[in-house]
Amino acid sequence: MRNAVTYLKSWFGRFEAVGYRRPDPWLWLPAAALLLLGLLMVLNTTYFLGLEKTGDPFHFFKQHLARIIVGLFFMLLLSQFSLTGLRRLVLPLTVISLVMLVMVYVPGLGLVRGGARRWLRLGPLILEPSEFVKLALVFLLADFLSRRAERMRSFAHGALPGFLIVGPIALVLLKQPDFGSTVMISVILFVMLYTAGAELKHLGVAGAGALCVLGFQAFAKSYRMKRMTTFLDPWIVARGAGFQLVQSFIALGAGGGWGVGLGAGRQKMFYLPQSHSDFIFAVVGEEFGIAGAAVVMALFCVILFRGMRIAHEEPDGFASLLAVGLTALLSLQALINMSVVIGMIPTKGLPLPFLSYGGSAIVMAMAALGALLALGRRPAVR
Repeated sequence: MRNAVTYLKSWFGRFEAVGYRRPDPWLWLPAAALLLLGLLMVLNTTYFLGLEKTGDPFHFFKQHLARIIVGLFFMLLLSQFSLTGLRRLVLPLTVISLVMLVMVYVPGLGLVRGGARRWLRLGPLILEPSEFVKLALVFLLADFLSRRAERMRSFAHGALPGFLIVGPIALVLLKQPDFGSTVMISVILFVMLYTAGAELKHLGVAGAGALCVLGFQAFAKSYRMKRMTTFLDPWIVARGAGFQLVQSFIALGAGGGWGVGLGAGRQKMFYLPQSHSDFIFAVVGEEFGIAGAAVVMALFCVILFRGMRIAHEEPDGFASLLAVGLTALLSLQALINMSVVIGMIPTKGLPLPFLSYGGSAIVMAMAALGALLALGRRPAVR
């Protein structure tokens, strides 16, 4: 019985001999502000959508709130984990996420929407396995690369095994197709490999190869080709493939410096597609202006810099790489989403962490934050 209690205690940080600290306010306060703004914007952008689709103007808001509550549970749970507990999550997270990724192709379980097979129906739940895969890969790569720290300068023993881990998963995601998640896990891989000590020349060669593959995939499908040409000049097809991006520009332009005011935006009134999910940042820009958009970016920057500081101060290789990966998962996805909304890169289909309406995405973002909070609570070992 005593051994069982000791094992259970080893999962949680408050029982570590080195001590325990309070949750880092520089992490949870910006995230809390983004979550509250997200709740407000989801209510704002889905009121009439809910009324039209279900007759209940609060339908989507209530769903979003329920998912945040689930995410809050996982965030609080993971924030209590010790480093030992976080490392023990590597195997179950990897196995569960890969099984879910395969289950998407099982008849009756996989769900197809808009020609993409990305979702998994388990009873009343609809899950997006790619969101679980992104989080699991961060844990897996942190564990794998930290064990090869002394061999990272060798391409055959350092960077190459990392590509062999991520490559097959990226191909499965491309087949769904989920180009955005493929780009995301590729970027995270490069960031973590560089942090782990891989040679820049090795990453450069591998990066060129990855860009060739992604470039081929981008032009192999007609709809992806449309996204590329639309990105270059959306006004040419403003009533067709460029409609969403043009409406995003209109929203941002209407907002000006200080915005038209909360609730006074027009683009959410069925002009801007996905105004509550992938393009919610455009509505923030319309209603709160450049100032509001800058505040959102600043909040993500605080999370980015704090996460990098935790990684820099952490003496344990696994913990340091995990902090880098989790920070990249949150901040780089935010950067990609906002870049899409303002027309800097082609549409990727990635939600804005903590703000966008969503199920698996917001739960996984909060779980990632919880793990990062756990790393930030590791005290005087630094």
